[in-house]
Amino acid sequence: MNPQPIGGPGKIVEIDESKFGKRKYNRGRLLSGQWVFGMVERDTDDIIMVTVPDRSTATLLPIIQRFIHPQTIIYSDEWASYNILSHSGYTHYTVNHSENFVGPATYVHTQKIEGSWGGVQKKGQTTNPELLETHLIEACWRRRHKKNIFGFILRGIRGLYPVI
Repeated sequence: MNPQPIGGPGKIVEIDESKFGKRKYNRGRLLSGQWVFGMVERDTDDIIMVTVPDRSTATLLPIIQRFIHPQTIIYSDEWASYNILSHSGYTHYTVNHSENFVGPATYVHTQKIEGSWGGVQKKGQTTNPELLETHLIEACWRRRHKKNIFGFILRGIRGLYPVI
């Protein structure tokens, strides 16, 4: 997967991390799993998701710098690893999820990326760690082409069978 960076001056990108894995008897907290870091641009709905070993600044900052243009406005929760973003060329706004889902004064929220997790974490599809990366690539591709997937298929067929 080698997607183009998202965002840019004046663009908003929401970021978040989620743990994919199994729960004992499908209840309670996750016992084991894989961390996934996601980024979605609000205007274009472009999304990038990558597996990460942990949620530390040392892990997340290089990924953010690789996949999000500098001078982008980033919305996130108040996870401590994101505190460096304001000093790394980004405009950074946060929402405190323990108090609100939308910041009452700033209207900052991460609902687009939060809502993306449910569509990717389909039961039974993300429990195999070897297949998770492929599953994420497919989910991002589907999201990027969802508005014109039929046209994409037709262009592919036309390439295979040119009109005479």
